[in-house]
Amino acid sequence: MSSFSKPPYYQVYLLRFWQERVHLPETAIVWRFSLEDPHTGERRGFADLPALQDFLAAQVEASAAVAPKIEAVKEPK
Repeated sequence: MSSFSKPPYYQVYLLRFWQERVHLPETAIVWRFSLEDPHTGERRGFADLPALQDFLAAQVEASAAVAPKIEAVKEPK
């Protein structure tokens, strides 16, 4: 089976983000984030953007380990 006949690895998330007011310092606003897997309903919350980015980077890294490697196609000479 050719590597092109296999579907590529992908992950789907529903991203939500919103602002919350925090009490110290007064009227400060912070962003909160959540990702939901629509297939399982599992949700993950993130207190800030760097936490979300770290999670997504780990997902990309993990997928690279399990995704099928596409072999380079050599053109005939």
